[in-house]
Amino acid sequence: MKKSLFVVVLSLFLVACADKERYEQVVLEEMKKEQDVKDYKIDPEYMAKCVIDTTYGRMPGFFALDPNRLQAYRNYAKMLTLTGSKDAEQKLNELRKDFGSPQELAKAHSVYTESVMDCYTAILHEVDSEAKSKT
Repeated sequence: MKKSLFVVVLSLFLVACADKERYEQVVLEEMKKEQDVKDYKIDPEYMAKCVIDTTYGRMPGFFALDPNRLQAYRNYAKMLTLTGSKDAEQKLNELRKDFGSPQELAKAHSVYTESVMDCYTAILHEVDSEAKSKT
């Protein structure tokens, strides 16, 4: 009994890690393409970490292995790769279904966008504070 429970928990943990890592990789790729990150000379990895940390707190689910959180990782990664899709309309319809409704998809997009904007604000404020402290 204990061995089978251990196997189930371990497999769930591995799936969770894979979904989380996929989401993190997609965010990093997005930050590398983001023009404002380039213009403001922000390290894409630093920006990605901020965005990831911020969105984690706003995603559904309470902890990393929560089934709602696992689904959110998958859905957010899929949402962020929409622009690279050959059939964007079909993928958009899939996303609406995956998120449960067009409103939930819009809410998730808002969460991600707000996280990006909050990170720009925080990082630029941090840079400005460092510059002032040097003078």
